[in-house]
Amino acid sequence: MAEAVPVRCPGCLRENGYTVPVFPCACGSPVAAPLDRAVPPVVLTRRSWADSWVTVRCAACGQDGEWPRPEVGCGDCGTVVQLSVLPPRDPDRDPDRESDPDRDRERGPRGDGARPGSAAPSVPGRRAPRPAFRPVTIRTARDAVAAAALYLSWLGFPDVRRPDGHPAPSAAVDLRAPGLVAQVDPSTAAAGARAVECVWLNGLTASAACVYFSLAGYTEEARARAEELGVPLFIMDLTGTPQPVNDPADRLVATGP
Repeated sequence: MAEAVPVRCPGCLRENGYTVPVFPCACGSPVAAPLDRAVPPVVLTRRSWADSWVTVRCAACGQDGEWPRPEVGCGDCGTVVQLSVLPPRDPDRDPDRESDPDRDRERGPRGDGARPGSAAPSVPGRRAPRPAFRPVTIRTARDAVAAAALYLSWLGFPDVRRPDGHPAPSAAVDLRAPGLVAQVDPSTAAAGARAVECVWLNGLTASAACVYFSLAGYTEEARARAEELGVPLFIMDLTGTPQPVNDPADRLVATGP
C-alpha cells in the first residue's frame, strides 16, 4: 500500500496530505519511494533533470530503478517542495526486511491487511468511488499532455482529445472534450494570470468548463485570478499525478464534471 504522509509547506505552514505514487517494477511488483521523514521538504525554485529522479530498490527482486522524485504542491500558497528519499539499503543490514510469520499471515499476501478477494462494502445510493488513478511518468512535454488527458478522463470527462501528429510545443497545449476546454503548460516557467484568463475565455466562448494544468506551478497573480474566475488549477510533478491547488480544483475532484 502506498505511504500517506502529511507534508508541511515551508512557505505558509499549511499541512498538505500526500500519497506516495506507486510504480510497476520490471518484475511486475509495485515500487514506492521510501520517504526520509527526518529531512524537511525543500522548496523547488528551479527544476533540474538530474535532481528530478531518485534511485528506488524493488523489495521483491532487489533491482534498482530510477523513478520521479516525490513532489508536493501546496494547496494554499502554491509552493512546490521536493521530498527526500531513503537510499537503497543492504538487505542483510535492513531489520525491516526480516520476516515475521505471524505478521505476514495477519497482513495477507497483499500487505494491506485485507484478505484475498475481499472488497469494500457498497453503500446504496452513494456514487461508486473512482478507481485509483494510474499516472504516466512525465519525461517529455508530450507525456505531460498525455497525463493531463488521462486525468481528465479519470475525473469523468468523456472523449478527451489532444493534438495528434504534431510535437507538443513548449507553450500551453489545448485539450478538448464535450463540455470541457483545458490547457496543459509543460514548460518550466510558472503560468501567469494571462494564461488563466485565456483558458477561461476559451471556455466561455465554447460554453464549457475550463481547467488548467501546469508543470511549473503558478504565479500569485494567476492563482488570485483563477479564484476570481472559478478556474480549476492543477499542478503536475514528474510522476504524472496532477494535484489541485485551489478550491475550484478541489470541488472538481470531489464532484466530477
